[in-house]
Amino acid sequence: MPALGTHYAFFACDSNRCNSQQADMKSRLAGLTLLLAGIIACNAFKHGSDTTNPAGPTVVQVDNQGFLDMAVYASRSSQRIRLGIATGNGKTNFNIPQALMSGLTTLRFIADPVGGSRASVSEEITVAPGDTIVLTIPPV
Repeated sequence: MPALGTHYAFFACDSNRCNSQQADMKSRLAGLTLLLAGIIACNAFKHGSDTTNPAGPTVVQVDNQGFLDMAVYASRSSQRIRLGIATGNGKTNFNIPQALMSGLTTLRFIADPVGGSRASVSEEITVAPGDTIVLTIPPV
């Protein structure tokens, strides 16, 4: 004899009712599976179209072998962004802003001497996100 307070439940069903319950359960499981697959697919698509750079920043290393400090700019078509000052007789690293980068990007670099009168312009360089570009400014 079961102890007081112990409850047992028995479910009896005929074959028609069990079959309809199983079919209902299968359709719910299929719907849940499709919902989860859709969420996973949308999440993967969102990460795949993300514009941030998983490879890390795109870097310009300026080797200024000249005496004068140089203001360094990156230019894409009509857009020109100042990266910073490269000190004379030294190496300086600059990150290229994401505003200039969109997949493979063609850039020019401009080195304008501080206190000087003539800027130097590089050739067009095709840059990929995560690249490191080395610019050498020779002594004058």
